[in-house]
Amino acid sequence: MPTLARLDRLMRIPPLIPLIAIAIATLAHPASSQTRDERAVRAASDARQRYVAARDVDSLVALHTPDAVLIPSNAPAMKGSAAIRAGWSEMLKTDRLRLHLIPTRIEVASPTLATEYGTYTESYYGLGGKMSEAGNYVTIWRKVNGKWRVALDAPVSTMPMPAQMPAEASDFVAENEGTLSWIDFAPPGFPPGGKISVLHGDPFSPGLFVLRLSLPDGYKIPLHWNPTAEYVTVLSGGMQLGMGNSVDTSAGQSYSPEDFVFIPARHPHWAQARGATVLQVSGTGPFQPSLGVPK
Repeated sequence: MPTLARLDRLMRIPPLIPLIAIAIATLAHPASSQTRDERAVRAASDARQRYVAARDVDSLVALHTPDAVLIPSNAPAMKGSAAIRAGWSEMLKTDRLRLHLIPTRIEVASPTLATEYGTYTESYYGLGGKMSEAGNYVTIWRKVNGKWRVALDAPVSTMPMPAQMPAEASDFVAENEGTLSWIDFAPPGFPPGGKISVLHGDPFSPGLFVLRLSLPDGYKIPLHWNPTAEYVTVLSGGMQLGMGNSVDTSAGQSYSPEDFVFIPARHPHWAQARGATVLQVSGTGPFQPSLGVPK
């Protein structure tokens, strides 16, 4: 009887083996699917960089869901395909823009939802020459009709604050209008015709500065941003000024002599002169206008 009992127990074991195999296969299938989705998200992220390098706005927009949200650092959010198209169109006008994304982690939460974490670096040319920026980003991807699409993109700059300002100059400085020295104001992407005169300080270095811009009638300052705030006073003529991620002349405001405008750091804006116009701009350097909107 003991022998028969042992035999009976042995006979009961084999049926368990298929069950174990099924369980292992069941567990392995989600992991395999998750790995495929992770690779697909990474491939879509790589494609995004290629589209930026190729200045391919159509492909960039198509890579987003229709209700996607792009949240640039220190700038208004862009919501929906039209806003994202306008934003990317302006950003890609930035002189010699280069963007490099480095995904550090991709989490596939479900068959239709994934989150990408990473770091980014970008370089471009502004008034002071070659400039660079770096930061972290989070991208939420949604699978739509079998394709991974950006639902939310949120880069955050990690660039340090401007260097500590040098001590204020102790020497008295005075400038007479008739003796001002003017040179061409020609940041990359800006039209010719503007003139700049530095009254005090060095606009391209940390520290306080005061300068004047002389613009001919109709001169268009393209959509751009500055890394530091600007304090602008209209001395003569006039200007139309607009804020936002795209140029919308219907939303611009008109300013006349003695009017004052404060423009926060990294806020994209554009302007157009009404008549021969002189603006006085002061702030804390570096004064480095860059086309488009900040990434």
